[in-house]
Amino acid sequence: MSSSDNASTLSNPLTSNKSQGGVQSLEIGLSILDVLIAYNEPMMLKAIAQEMQMHPAKSHRYLVSLIRKGYARQLDDGRYGLGERINALGQTSVDQNNILQRLTTMANDIKEALNCGVQIAKWFSEGPIIIQSVEPDSPISIITRIGSRMPLTTSATGQLFASYQPEAIIKPLVMAEWQGESATVSSAEILAKWLHFKQLQADVRTQGYATVTGDMLIGINAITIPVLLPKSTNNKDGATEALVKDLPLDYAITIIGTSEQLPMSKQHEVADKVRAIAQRYQIA
Repeated sequence: MSSSDNASTLSNPLTSNKSQGGVQSLEIGLSILDVLIAYNEPMMLKAIAQEMQMHPAKSHRYLVSLIRKGYARQLDDGRYGLGERINALGQTSVDQNNILQRLTTMANDIKEALNCGVQIAKWFSEGPIIIQSVEPDSPISIITRIGSRMPLTTSATGQLFASYQPEAIIKPLVMAEWQGESATVSSAEILAKWLHFKQLQADVRTQGYATVTGDMLIGINAITIPVLLPKSTNNKDGATEALVKDLPLDYAITIIGTSEQLPMSKQHEVADKVRAIAQRYQIA
């Protein structure tokens, strides 16, 4: 299929039915961007306007806005192509895939070393979400499904993230969890619980990991440690990698096992083993 065949299959907001909601001018601008992406080579204004079934002058106004925001650029010969922001978005996608691959390999190594289940969680605006899980070599399945949102107050994953995120973000989410548990909880009780939770956050940050013992599942323990990812930094010797240790936290590793597999009396030892494995991948 040629690039022009790709572009001709794009939905044109000028000819399609209007849907409820949305901003039509934004959709038109994004459709022009879709044309540039589909062709994947610089185009003349006339060609873009023809694909959009739009007057060239109107197409030009949208292109000016795309150029201002870095999503398009104009070449010296007058043609229009993709801007640096598109390249940055593509690189972000690649980076995220690479991170997940490294974390998955690391999770398998942790599972082999400890014979426990391992979960990778990522922070989203609504809370921590499980994005990868590795089952232990055990007839008992204790892994939470990928896509599950973990509670901030009763899971090791949630408590760890809650301790490494700004209070302005965490407090409303924690309050919502408590209010969801009981509609009759008083403001005094909420305040007391929040003060207790703030102490828990401080303890987690001090020891560098969070634990729960049967809080979500009877007989099942969990330990969660933060994932500190490398970032590129430039100095006089060129690009180097340094661990990102600033808030907020993006990823965390949770080890899950029975009280026999994961006794809390050995939590420090387990956390150290996990960190040692993570450092092989320049993580944690």
